[in-house]
Amino acid sequence: MNHGKASREFFDRHVAPNLGAERDDVLLGPTHGADFGAVDLGDRVLALASDPLFVLGDLGVRDAAWFAFHIAVSDVALSGLPPTHLALDWNLPLDADSAFVGEIFSVFDAEARDLGTSIVTGHTGAYEGCSFPTVGGATALAFGDRDDLVLPTGATPGDRVVVTKGPAIETVGIIASVFGDRLSLPGKTVDAARERLRDASPVRDALAAAATGEVTAMHDATERGLANGLHELAAASGVGLEIDREAVPTSPGVREVCEHLDIDPWTASSSGTVVLAARDSAAVVDALAAEGIPAADVGRVTDSGVRVDGSPLPEPESDPFWPAYAALRDEDRRGPNA
Repeated sequence: MNHGKASREFFDRHVAPNLGAERDDVLLGPTHGADFGAVDLGDRVLALASDPLFVLGDLGVRDAAWFAFHIAVSDVALSGLPPTHLALDWNLPLDADSAFVGEIFSVFDAEARDLGTSIVTGHTGAYEGCSFPTVGGATALAFGDRDDLVLPTGATPGDRVVVTKGPAIETVGIIASVFGDRLSLPGKTVDAARERLRDASPVRDALAAAATGEVTAMHDATERGLANGLHELAAASGVGLEIDREAVPTSPGVREVCEHLDIDPWTASSSGTVVLAARDSAAVVDALAAEGIPAADVGRVTDSGVRVDGSPLPEPESDPFWPAYAALRDEDRRGPNA
């Protein structure tokens, strides 16, 4: 397998045929391009999603913990329901510093309280072979009214496509936060790029958009970036997209950092960028603006194919984020005179 989440081919061959018992209460099971699953509870519904506990210590403990928490709750928020419950499985290295881990837990507690999310169960231990940044897994749940659920399969030809924040915000936010002092870019540019780190959560975007009642499907542009997010949004609903490249927003600092590192921003990891389909895009864009979230109508839902400016958009096979991160980390280890 390649680095990161499984390809569509791997999913179709190995995941889709092996899903256990069929149950009538499963509204949405594992689906390529879907961020969560859902269970029907009558007039109520339970959305749930699992992700790694990913604590990138290079960010510093508080930013690393903030990012880890939002990775854990992001996918379930794409249901349009606020995360209500969280289960955490911490598989820590044997040499983990207790004070460092305790600080991570305190940030999780503060962020969970802010969202009204209760941490209800899990597991905590230290084991041979475990190491940061991936130190376990999390399952987030969102319990709410059936009518408020936004399934990722609901986009319909004629809907409009909205993108929040633009491409590569996660990539740029992390790289600028860790390596900004050595990027040979103007200080104002680096400062703007660092601010993208706190954009790398789709939770507020998803909840504000869903509250309009106009959203038919949502997806978070994580690994392989906005280009992959567009393909996955289309795949989940079995539709196509026609996108205007110039209409897609770009957040401050993104273009400069990507050009400096020779990164294609459209294929770079961008957790926090929401791609959504809506019946009334103006209502959605206005609701996001009221929350201080940049967004734009960038195109329309079609019958088939993902096209940008009239040409097919290639489905990315790799993500330039981690190779760029690793190269910068290697340069740091060698030192300036290596």
